[in-house]
Amino acid sequence: MSDTITMFLAGDVMTGRGVDQILPFPGDPELRERCVHDAREYVALAEKRNGSIRGPVGFGWPWGEALPVLDAAEPDARVINLETTVTTCARFASKGINYRMHPSNLGVLTAARIDVCVLANNHLLDFGADGLVETLDALARNGVRTVGAGRTVAQAWCPVVVEAGAGRRLLIWAAGMTSSGVSPRGAARRGRPGVAFLSEPTGAEADRVLDRTRLIRRNTDVVVVSLHWGSNWGYDVPDAHVEFAHRLVDGGVDVVFGHSSHHPRPVEIYRGHPILYGCGDLINDYEGIGGHEGYRDDLRLLYLVTLDARTRELCELRMVPMRSRQMRLQRASTRDTEWLRRVLDGISRGFGTRIDAGDDVLVARARHANW
Repeated sequence: MSDTITMFLAGDVMTGRGVDQILPFPGDPELRERCVHDAREYVALAEKRNGSIRGPVGFGWPWGEALPVLDAAEPDARVINLETTVTTCARFASKGINYRMHPSNLGVLTAARIDVCVLANNHLLDFGADGLVETLDALARNGVRTVGAGRTVAQAWCPVVVEAGAGRRLLIWAAGMTSSGVSPRGAARRGRPGVAFLSEPTGAEADRVLDRTRLIRRNTDVVVVSLHWGSNWGYDVPDAHVEFAHRLVDGGVDVVFGHSSHHPRPVEIYRGHPILYGCGDLINDYEGIGGHEGYRDDLRLLYLVTLDARTRELCELRMVPMRSRQMRLQRASTRDTEWLRRVLDGISRGFGTRIDAGDDVLVARARHANW
């Protein structure tokens, strides 16, 4: 039996809209955005930037060169934030941007052998409660487990339990916050579908999460809390987010897995446990959209977190740099990898973490000998 537990964690996987249009079973391309009314326009923008995409592509296409990386890592669990509905529903919620993927395209998740989809985010209700319920049903039919949303508040707050060897379990909770665009109106309530919602990153809200973990966890369990929080752009992490994450770890959480930003944010190793303040997007249709080039949001990271199975402390945090081109992940060049290392090292320095390069991956290490 292995002495470690490894999990693959990914930020936003946005397989709706333009990505859905290049897959084998594209859904209705209608959009109701201010400037774009057809999802195929996002495909055209990507093609203008990097060349023709000969669709329909196979289900493995968006993952591209990430698939052999994941297979080689052999993680015990593959966990992503799925930021799209999976629905044919035509009832648009009244918001600026609505994401949906046709249920027949769920092979895009099974192609990467995704175990768990976090659904506590600001796009799950883009097609209302009906779209949410269809998403839950479609994922369940395809053997993909979900966390952070449900038909009732109890379901939304119920953790996913992943077996990771004899007597070992990963317990994963997920919640979304207002700062990432999750509306209080989308919170699951008794008898009403919705997401697991936290109003703001306060001590009281952190204790709400911790109370739930203490009801279920065993001493040998690894606890992961996934949080959809923060703005889309910028490297700063609010003090309240830092205090919230620290309170979770102090209360027994082993991994804090944050997302919402379109690019990576700082990494912290706090008391021997990783805090990912923002994992950035992994798959989306943003390739031809301008305006934030300085963040290099075409560069993506695969996070591979390895914990000691006995102490549950971090053994290794590897980040594999990728680049999105033609809506497909490629291994990043040496130059792009160094750019990412330099940026991540700079923004993580204030958190006592350094980012080193080795064998085409980035490795996060505490700057001090002791955690």
